[in-house]
Amino acid sequence: MFLTKLDVLTTIKTLTGYQQAAAWAGLGLAGLVIVLFVGLATFAAYMYTLARLRVPATGEPSKFLTFNKPSLEKKWAGIPIPVETMYEHYFAGDLDFKGDVLETMLNHRRQFVAFRFNLSHIKFFVTQWVPELLAHTKAQDESQVREHYDRGNDFYNAFLGSTMVYTSGIRLSENDSLVDLQYQKIDLVCQKIQLKKGERLLDIGCGWGSLVLQATKNYGAQATGVTLSSEQVKWAEEVASLRGIPCPRFLRMDYRDIPQEKFNKITCLEMAEHVGVKNFSTFLLQVRSMLEDDGIFYLQIAGLRRLWQFEDLVWGLFMAKYVFPGADASMPLGWVVNKLEEAGWEILQVDTVGCHYSATLECWYHNWIANKDAVISKYGVRWFRKWEVFLAWSSIIANQGSATCYQITTHKNLNTFNRRRFWDRPLLK
Repeated sequence: MFLTKLDVLTTIKTLTGYQQAAAWAGLGLAGLVIVLFVGLATFAAYMYTLARLRVPATGEPSKFLTFNKPSLEKKWAGIPIPVETMYEHYFAGDLDFKGDVLETMLNHRRQFVAFRFNLSHIKFFVTQWVPELLAHTKAQDESQVREHYDRGNDFYNAFLGSTMVYTSGIRLSENDSLVDLQYQKIDLVCQKIQLKKGERLLDIGCGWGSLVLQATKNYGAQATGVTLSSEQVKWAEEVASLRGIPCPRFLRMDYRDIPQEKFNKITCLEMAEHVGVKNFSTFLLQVRSMLEDDGIFYLQIAGLRRLWQFEDLVWGLFMAKYVFPGADASMPLGWVVNKLEEAGWEILQVDTVGCHYSATLECWYHNWIANKDAVISKYGVRWFRKWEVFLAWSSIIANQGSATCYQITTHKNLNTFNRRRFWDRPLLK
């Protein structure tokens, strides 16, 4: 197999970028769309067939799952259950895990689950994933982000804990707590960008503001955070007031509407995935226009391995459907670096921190389980189970390399930039 998600995305972008050529060929925009979707449907059908051919002949679902419907138990007796079928029935309460979800999936999933495509995967891919990839309008992005992040601060506090940081932490010791992981990450980021007192920092996709607050309090920066979520701004401003942190600025707006000011340092932690493949280059040029010529840009972005396995793909579709719709710029490292260089950035340093993300997700999972009753009482069993599977499966995925996270430190590729300032740059221990 030589086609990858990257190849599909590149093909889509290329096709949509040549509407004029399609017109010259007599197709027109409507014809181009038809050809595109027929091609994608054919590709998806091919992958569906190929995935089914790779399903193990036998499995033991009843050893690890309790079926609450006799018809389901009979249907999957001795046969691996497709992973989408499994989690859909789990969300609906039609089956239960006999043990802990994380432990069961980590150690036994290949004994009872088949990582293959279902027809519903193809339907989602063609009717939702591709249209979202091609659109990425302000209205679409705001609708998706606010639906996700404005669900309720208590929902996210149930697994993120007191730091309210929804990005990978950094583990320096086996005994590190989740709080340690996140503040070690924030300090590492501030060190990588060489943040100094009085410097203007912009954090794009600031979440609940933890980086902005720490940069203001501990480094004396003049920090600005930008997010689309009203709930996140509310939380961040309340924390700043309670802790007596002076003058951080939080703006609730689309990244495309950030005022054209100049900043000494710009950070973007796991938000650029939501920019999308379509807008990624434009986003990087916008960041460049807002950064001082001697400034530093830090990009932390979740990515996928190029040489994929079927589990990688069905996990990616699960994430796109249930957790992060529209986050299609989660790509292999080479694609991200190429886009950065095309936009005029020089790459100083790249660290791959997937194992740190796995440790972070595991902490989140255990927090979520500990708050099960509170979550179910307000949000219901289905929401609890969705995030239970998401956190457990993502921890496994990050640890085995299916997906990872890149910390990329960059600066403008200018002749006059003082590159010797990085002789003592911080490295992961």
